[in-house]
Amino acid sequence: MTTTTNPTAPAPTAKVEPDTGTKAASSKDTPNMVTLDQLARELNMPPRDARMLLRLAAKQTKLYPTLGKDHAARQPWQWTPGSKALEEARKALSATPTV
Repeated sequence: MTTTTNPTAPAPTAKVEPDTGTKAASSKDTPNMVTLDQLARELNMPPRDARMLLRLAAKQTKLYPTLGKDHAARQPWQWTPGSKALEEARKALSATPTV
């Protein structure tokens, strides 16, 4: 005996779940990073001012050689704890302006 399939019934489809592996991996990496917001709070300054000072400091390659190299354009300012770029960022933000 053979069975016939009903052509009007939809074929069963497997549900495809979106790939959340990349989101989970990136969220795991962020707790190990020091962000601009954390650094600004540590130095008691607004993040907007800190961002402006870091942009200016990144252009001064003789004073802060790794700060500009470590930061990619249009990406958030963040550093790995203990990195040379983080030390340079702290130095740039804590430097007193000379007038």
